Amino acid sequence: MEENSDNRKVQYFALMAVSLASLTCGVAVYWCSPMIPKFINNELSFGISKEETSWIAALSSPGYMAGSLATSYIADRFGRRVAILGSAIPMTIGTIILVCANHAWMIYIVRFIWGCSTGVFMTVSVIYLVEIADKDIRGTLNVANRFMFNFGSFVVMSVGPFVEYNTLNYMLLVLPIVYFSVCWWIPETPYYRLKEGNVDAARKELLLLRGYKDPKVLEEQLTSMESNVKKEMRRSGTAKELFTGRQYKKAIIIVMGLKLTQIMSGSIPIQQYFGSIIQESNKDIQLSTALILFGGLRFCAGILSSFLVDKVGRRPILITTYTGACLCLTTVAVYFYFKEVVGIENESTSPYRYITFVGINVSNVLATIGFDSLLFVIPAELFPINVKSVAMTCLNIFGGCMNFVTVKGYQSLKNWTGLSGVFGYFAVSALLGALFTTFMVPETKGKSLRQIQVELQGNIYDDADESLNKVSYDVNGKVDIEMNEIANNKK
Repeated sequence: MEENSDNRKVQYFALMAVSLASLTCGVAVYWCSPMIPKFINNELSFGISKEETSWIAALSSPGYMAGSLATSYIADRFGRRVAILGSAIPMTIGTIILVCANHAWMIYIVRFIWGCSTGVFMTVSVIYLVEIADKDIRGTLNVANRFMFNFGSFVVMSVGPFVEYNTLNYMLLVLPIVYFSVCWWIPETPYYRLKEGNVDAARKELLLLRGYKDPKVLEEQLTSMESNVKKEMRRSGTAKELFTGRQYKKAIIIVMGLKLTQIMSGSIPIQQYFGSIIQESNKDIQLSTALILFGGLRFCAGILSSFLVDKVGRRPILITTYTGACLCLTTVAVYFYFKEVVGIENESTSPYRYITFVGINVSNVLATIGFDSLLFVIPAELFPINVKSVAMTCLNIFGGCMNFVTVKGYQSLKNWTGLSGVFGYFAVSALLGALFTTFMVPETKGKSLRQIQVELQGNIYDDADESLNKVSYDVNGKVDIEMNEIANNKK
């Protein structure tokens, strides 16, 4: 039975430190939003074509996949904390290259390296926060971290239009240095210490994170964690184990379906190309104003999401936001259909040109409250510790592939079908996300990680024939672990 912490100050400090890294990643990911209009307007000292612009926007995704692939090894071999600290290195290197860049291919390298850093951080940060957090604030901590990612996008969209290209790049240099310095002080997760068999270190981390005043409560919580970790670590943590073990199939289907519909709903390409979409659809709105509003709304929506996730639950938020986004994107698609296919002139549709701006921003708010934020919480909750790192890595590689296809293919799809076809495609994907969640996604709010595994795996998780942990204490309070057969541990 899990007990509430006596003190959560260290959990919130860890969140604050990790959130600085998340802010940095948000700036790096959305750097393109204010920069693409500068490329188009030839504001750089060197020229960048539309084709080169599409590669600059898309190359973050292959980097993200490479970073995610490295995370599985780093996080399991050296720890979650080391992986978070290590993500600052490529971010710093990429920013140094950016301030020196005078050709498009150099920016390609920067976007790839930034993608590597983001892939490492976004993969390990969810695992880290899930493993340090109490169950009743687990969702809040992860969504708050995602909120800071959105704040990073708001910062770069607010500042980017008003400063020169080189000035913004120099400003970015300080961010990875700051988050590395602060994250140096965060603790490792107790689950990782137990996974490595270091019970004494796990006890220290658990006491630091949760501030138990009663030693008995601390030992009971440690015993419960140790039992669950030992049970989950009986099986290997390889990709082969993940994809051949029938106990993981339900979790794989759920996270793959959610990731696919989230990406295909168009959040990333819309964010990358938002400036150019607004320039094409409504020249009455100043670009800088549009970008600030877009980023500001994401920022506010992130705050709302962090309050709702552990109160309302994951499923209701996902279903509502997918459905709402579908309606908004359909409205935008219909507007572009009448403009591009029917051929209504801009003058006659002047009162309605704000449909695009309003529709995109409302869908952006809904995505931030719901599926964009929760896709960084649910996967880390659904997989047991033995395959958690490899599962998150595989999911992020899949997501990176789909992101690359979606962002790189945006311009081609637009050339073929127009913006009406692009937004119609996004709307259908959002509808599929709502249907998939309704029939496939379980609720995880308020459940311990063990309870979630019991629900997903059933009798496979609590097999009476498996060897479980029997825990005894010596006179010094040190935990001795013996492997004995326990007849029935379901309760």
